[in-house]
Amino acid sequence: MTTTHKMDSRELGLVLGKQLLGVEDLHYGLWEADLTPSLANLPQAQQRYTEHLAAALPALNDEVRVLDVGCGTGHILQQLTERGYRVDGVIPSPSLARMVHARLTELPDNQARVFETTFEGMPVAEVEGRYDAILFSESFQYIDLNTVLGHCARLLKPRGRVVICDFFKTPAAGDGQPGDGVIGGGHHLSDFRAALAAAPFDVLRDEDITALVAPNMDIVDDLLMHKLKPSGEAIWEYLRGSYPFTARLLGFFLRKKLPKVKKKYFSGLRTGATFARYKNYRLVVLTKRDAG
Repeated sequence: MTTTHKMDSRELGLVLGKQLLGVEDLHYGLWEADLTPSLANLPQAQQRYTEHLAAALPALNDEVRVLDVGCGTGHILQQLTERGYRVDGVIPSPSLARMVHARLTELPDNQARVFETTFEGMPVAEVEGRYDAILFSESFQYIDLNTVLGHCARLLKPRGRVVICDFFKTPAAGDGQPGDGVIGGGHHLSDFRAALAAAPFDVLRDEDITALVAPNMDIVDDLLMHKLKPSGEAIWEYLRGSYPFTARLLGFFLRKKLPKVKKKYFSGLRTGATFARYKNYRLVVLTKRDAG
């Protein structure tokens, strides 16, 4: 008997981003001062983000083993492997796992292992103490805070690193203002810091890069409001005029979802300013504390 996999929003974003925008990753771009925020420059901004991540990993003196958690289509995994890192991946989506495996077949002498599971479901005892670094590129927000740092401590070698590049909820979350809830996701920053204080890690680096990633939201908002929204309205008017029964039927079945979709994606509130109010995007690098 075959089972049906339910595609989540992150997986859908990866597929649509690859097909519609020509990008290899779902992660945000890093918009440094010399790079104008635009859809055309998005691949370059995403590559700068990847370079920022790579610079936070341990230096390649000897063999360095990295675990890429939530590795998407495997683009970062591939780049790190090509640079000389030994990289394994974690991905719970079967369709994305197939993309990762296909990408790995292009790499010579590849020895990567792909764990098709959530991070919480990792076979920790089997690979305990294996990794020099664990990388979370916009995947940390999806993992249970009560589990993630404990798993990291067990999976890492002594003095191993955790590299987290992701956004967290600010104290403004839940304030009820018009933009509240338009951009979902993220642990509360205060909850993360409380969990970190109780975990066996020291902070090597904690960098607020919100201002460098917030322009992504303005680019997406422009695409939604000035291209997708008018296209959708034109299609809807065509259906109402040419196929009124079909339009009424669709309206009935979508009556509960449409208001939420309109607020989240087509309200004009999905902007960089909204993101900066409700999200704090950080690059955090931790090192495992010596047992002694």
